Amino acid sequence: MKFISWNVNGIRACLEKGFLDFFRQADADVFCLQETKVQAGQVQLDLPGYFQYWNYAEKKGYSGTALFTKKEPLSVSYGIGVEEHDHEGRVITAEFEDWYVVTVYTPNSQDELKRLDYRMQWEGAFLAYLRKLTEHKPVIFCGDLNVAHQEIDLKNPKTNHRNPGFTDEERGCFGKVLESGFVDTFRYFYPDLEGVYSWWSYRFRARSKNIGWRIDYFVASESLKDRLSGAAIDTEVLGSDHCPVELEIR
Repeated sequence: MKFISWNVNGIRACLEKGFLDFFRQADADVFCLQETKVQAGQVQLDLPGYFQYWNYAEKKGYSGTALFTKKEPLSVSYGIGVEEHDHEGRVITAEFEDWYVVTVYTPNSQDELKRLDYRMQWEGAFLAYLRKLTEHKPVIFCGDLNVAHQEIDLKNPKTNHRNPGFTDEERGCFGKVLESGFVDTFRYFYPDLEGVYSWWSYRFRARSKNIGWRIDYFVASESLKDRLSGAAIDTEVLGSDHCPVELEIR
């Protein structure tokens, strides 16, 4: 099975930059989006053969997630069941026979870390949510996690320390997820690979110079490790300041 996740930084803008061409060519079994930036009724996607699920932020033009799947899920839920965290359309969970698939758009700590405290609350609540799911069956979660976990996950670790996405607190939270029985699937296949990123700033020609960050992930329950068959980051795919990431499971 092939899974793809992509922070599209506005689905309407991405549609004008070739989204559907990539979607059709990718032919994923499950395709997850983050940062859709739309409200209900603002976009109609014609995706024959796919069931579509959308979670919209209450604030217009902000956040939002979507999940498209060839196989109809047993159930679908929106948010993590914690009122204070469920207004921004950040999570969709689809339950299948063998596992849950979760698409997530983790809150950014923002300039001067003004949202870091909120981010820490979110991290605790989201990990508790994942742990609850794993009591029933394995979990595959994906999305823009807004953290570069290790120094090899961004071009300039020294100058970015304490910047949003590379604070000790955020990195520590991701470490806690892995300690809770999860695997960073890209690092599972490529533990030491450097220079492969999933996000580049629009400023300073960062993408053409490959001055980037790996902040988009597929993370899977350790119990699925033997079924993982491949992971990829599609750095050549344009259309957003992020590129798609992939996972293949037997």
